[in-house]
Amino acid sequence: MKLQFYILLLCLLFISTNCKQKPETSANEQGVMVETPPDTKKPNIVIIYLDDLGYGDLGCYGATALKTPHMDALANGGVKFTNGYATSATCTPSRYGLLTGVYPWKNKQAKILPGTAPLIIDTTQLTLPKLLKKQGYQTGIVGKWHLGLGIGDVDWNKTVSPGPNQVGFDYSYIMAATQDRVPTVYIENGQVDGLDPNDPIQVDYETNFEGEPTAITHPELLTMKWHHGHNNSIVNGIPRIGFMKGGEAAKWRDSDMADHFLKGAQDYVKKHKDEPFFLYYAMQQPHVPRTPHPRFVGSSGLGPRGDVIVEADWVVGEFVKTLEQEGILENTLIILSSDNGPVLNDGYYDDAVEKLGEHDPNGGLRGGKYSLFEAGTRVPFITYYKGTIKPKVSDALVCQLDVLASIAHLIGAEEIASDSQNLLNTFFGQSDEGREDLIIEATTRTALRSGDWLMIPPYEGKAFEEQVGIETGNSDAYQLYNLKNDMGQKYNLAASNTKILEDLITKFERVRGKDYNTIEQLELK
Repeated sequence: MKLQFYILLLCLLFISTNCKQKPETSANEQGVMVETPPDTKKPNIVIIYLDDLGYGDLGCYGATALKTPHMDALANGGVKFTNGYATSATCTPSRYGLLTGVYPWKNKQAKILPGTAPLIIDTTQLTLPKLLKKQGYQTGIVGKWHLGLGIGDVDWNKTVSPGPNQVGFDYSYIMAATQDRVPTVYIENGQVDGLDPNDPIQVDYETNFEGEPTAITHPELLTMKWHHGHNNSIVNGIPRIGFMKGGEAAKWRDSDMADHFLKGAQDYVKKHKDEPFFLYYAMQQPHVPRTPHPRFVGSSGLGPRGDVIVEADWVVGEFVKTLEQEGILENTLIILSSDNGPVLNDGYYDDAVEKLGEHDPNGGLRGGKYSLFEAGTRVPFITYYKGTIKPKVSDALVCQLDVLASIAHLIGAEEIASDSQNLLNTFFGQSDEGREDLIIEATTRTALRSGDWLMIPPYEGKAFEEQVGIETGNSDAYQLYNLKNDMGQKYNLAASNTKILEDLITKFERVRGKDYNTIEQLELK
């Protein structure tokens, strides 16, 4: 009996040992053997996307006046990229590039959109949520959309379609455009949340509705003063871009927005924690109007802009805490970034300039939102995957375009978009190799980042936009900067490095074409 018992025990041990899936190894594009997690459970994927957050706005990127411990914790526990880029220096194009893996300048409609713009993603087009949905993922978006809705004439009192649900998201809870644009309502799966059918919504971006107050006609109703644009309909005492009538019960409270979207993101996680999910958590901070919850008013000492960044950091901490409490943090890949660089005065007087103090939202970079200079598109970019990604600072050149192809590789999908590159090993900190070239864009103007160099072609238009206080990058001559030696772009080397300039122009035109001078001038609303 003893012999039979030991034989049985050895058999069970053999079966148990061989049934455990071991990590596989494979050669990456550089020929280095890397370990990939066993395919026992697909990782959840979360993209936390901030709005107008600058390269220098986080402690982990050098900020000292602002405290951002929760976002810093992700950077310190994952890969912090020093050369991480949005595709564009404004919001709509960057979001298009992130979700489609396609350069936004290839879509002429991928520019700053009004709240009434039609959907600019073709419903037949490959998108990140579609890719994941085909692999068995639940897909959701909570937060800012700003990629258009409907086909050009939206009736906000009926189901709004097409929208996020028609381009791959199983669930969507969004604001249509931006916090400073009408309609100022939340939309859940195409339906305005909380709408009273007896108080229908009307929206127009050209003509006001008879009798409706505006910032021009009724300045006494304002609790926030407008600087440029932003002088149409008034909601919660804040003047907006565009005209809106009705929908009173459905209108959001600006100071509650961060909490509201946080709860939506947390609820989504709790509902789908037992199945692989993708969540695109598109936060509104620190875009205007900056309306921190009373808990955070005065928390930064830098005025409302600083306060909403502190609020955003707290939100990120609460969201990550939820992943941990639900027992799925170690099976969740988090990518945190921003849609473009910073701007201080973007349409309202809110002390962003006056209370800036020693804080540098650009982190030593030149330009800002709307600009072809580095601060327009180089942004915080962090990948975090507890227990899988080891802490690292990477100088590799990466772009939000590359998320799609990289995630496709992670989950074993073959479909990729034309401009997206598989940089999964780089995102996981297993390689120092990034992309060689990147076309960046700012309000229809484009430039080339190649290796350590940035080449900006000549463009007509103002070199400095006074209303927002930002250099645009426009010049009547070619500009060439060595970013490794001159991060702040103080020295234009075009005249002294003609061979490099010629090579980069050739490379740029090979990708971009020679019609890149057909541009639209920046129009601030």
